[in-house]
Amino acid sequence: MTSLLTPDTSPAPASPPQRGKEWLTDWDPENAETWDSRLAWRTLSITTGTLTLAFVSWFIASAIAPKLTNLGFDLTKDQLYWLTAMPGLSAGLLRLVWMTLPPVLGTRKLVSLTTLLMLIPLLGWGIAVQNPDTSFTTFMILAALSGIGGGAFSGFMPSTSYFFPRRMQGTALGLQAGIGNFGVSLVQFVTPWIIGFSMVGFLGAAQTETAPGKPGHDVWYQNAAFVYVPFVLVGAALAWTLLKSVPVTANVRQQFDIFNNRDTWYMTLLYIMTFGTFSGLSGQFGLLLKNLYGGGNTEIAKALSDGTTQVLVHGYSIPDPVKYVFLGPLVGAGARVLFAPLTDRFGGARWTLVSGIGILGSVLYTMTTLTPDVSAGAVSLDAQFHHFLYGMLAIFFFTGVGNASTFKQMPMIFERRQAGGVIGWTAAIAAFGPFFFGIGLTMVSPVAFYAVGAAFAVLCIAITWVRYARPNAPKAS
Repeated sequence: MTSLLTPDTSPAPASPPQRGKEWLTDWDPENAETWDSRLAWRTLSITTGTLTLAFVSWFIASAIAPKLTNLGFDLTKDQLYWLTAMPGLSAGLLRLVWMTLPPVLGTRKLVSLTTLLMLIPLLGWGIAVQNPDTSFTTFMILAALSGIGGGAFSGFMPSTSYFFPRRMQGTALGLQAGIGNFGVSLVQFVTPWIIGFSMVGFLGAAQTETAPGKPGHDVWYQNAAFVYVPFVLVGAALAWTLLKSVPVTANVRQQFDIFNNRDTWYMTLLYIMTFGTFSGLSGQFGLLLKNLYGGGNTEIAKALSDGTTQVLVHGYSIPDPVKYVFLGPLVGAGARVLFAPLTDRFGGARWTLVSGIGILGSVLYTMTTLTPDVSAGAVSLDAQFHHFLYGMLAIFFFTGVGNASTFKQMPMIFERRQAGGVIGWTAAIAAFGPFFFGIGLTMVSPVAFYAVGAAFAVLCIAITWVRYARPNAPKAS
């Protein structure tokens, strides 16, 4: 017991971080006594919701582009690939900007203002699809503006990482990125349904959609973009009123010291293998399906149009891309969410190794389905299509596993300030996935392109094993 005459020298109880209107002070998530878990999870919830809308905005082109020719727009196959590739190029460039913004703007301003910017491409797409005279140039500008949603990732993820201790980074970042990735599947799943009816008359008139062997029917493709506008406004309002910001001492020049660390470059390659593949295939899945097993395959289109070829006149139904493309992003995003807690429990490196091996095997399997044999008959062609679909879904699954595991590795390999920068940088480079996939598929055959992917997976498996996953690895994580 302390004497009345003796000063009490016992340590004072830890005090919670001070809060102003926006900026926190004395914030240390590693201190269990002062860490405000409610604030951390509230931040995660809001940033995850707005990130989901960001992915919707980013991949709106992939949901609309496969149908533009059916709406009467005169676009070539290569132009359609470019439309789905441009958001990747734009997002990759914008992520290089957004990765520097969390310490400068803070979480509150960054999330609020970025969310509002998503209104530009959403409103633009909703207007453009109603006018059959809309030029390819205009569509390309809108596709570039869609990259704002992709750029958001490199700002939102580091911002959220500031609020959680390292032991929970795998779960927190895995949940945010995984649920955010559901935005890709959401826009591709909702589009076929929402375009089927007029929501509100003042949003615009119907368009006529035609397809080989089917009568024309009315659709309202502007709904595919306009439906998200109210949610974007609500998300921006919640971010502005409920989020706080964590002071992080790092100017733009200081943030670039991550490039002196070799692990920045290794993790960049690994995240290209995982998220680069996820985003690239998400953007191109619909066009691949259409051009291999749908009306974009000239042999199939000819057989169905003139009736002279006995193979496909009866027994083969062309798969509608919009009914399948959402499945890949759904599987990949789901895997990222489910495996995030496992990376906290078992470490990220071993799951990245599993991801690389799984991607390699799935790519090699899918390569056998990229040259469909139309002459084999309708039943065989239908079986080939389903093998292609299952192979693609397997690739998406293993990319989701790797997306979760790499985001567990980075906070463990780098100190907190650098980890945020590395997360932003790797995400920026991997965001070029839709661009490189789109351009690659216009330059070489799908088989050759997938072969390059298989070789790259072998390289990444070797890096993971030697640097991170083997016993006594230099940077075991």
